[in-house]
Amino acid sequence: VQLVESGGGLAQPGESLTLSCVASGDHLRINVMEWYRQAPGKEREIVARIAANGGSSYSDSTRGRFVVSRDNAKRTMYLRMNNLKPEDTAVYFCAAPDRGTGRLYWGRGIQVTVSS
Repeated sequence: VQLVESGGGLAQPGESLTLSCVASGDHLRINVMEWYRQAPGKEREIVARIAANGGSSYSDSTRGRFVVSRDNAKRTMYLRMNNLKPEDTAVYFCAAPDRGTGRLYWGRGIQVTVSS
């Protein structure tokens, strides 16, 4: 399974960005897809996750501002990030656990910078 993120970049506080993650390869090995982020000097943390049936959950820091969605036909997961804050600055990673082993497949990550 290969995961490729896109859509990052620079935003000002209060603005919005949408990230995308496309899955390819043996995509039937995954069901849940997840977004993580890692800020400079901090540990990687989960941001949101979504199952193939659309069930989703969020971290406390992003609930109410970020919206995760997916288009199964396009094998794509999205993260709409609203009301961005400087503390949202991080490298954002797409990930997906293998249905059988639980092993996480990872994308390479994409930079999101929130600054005025």
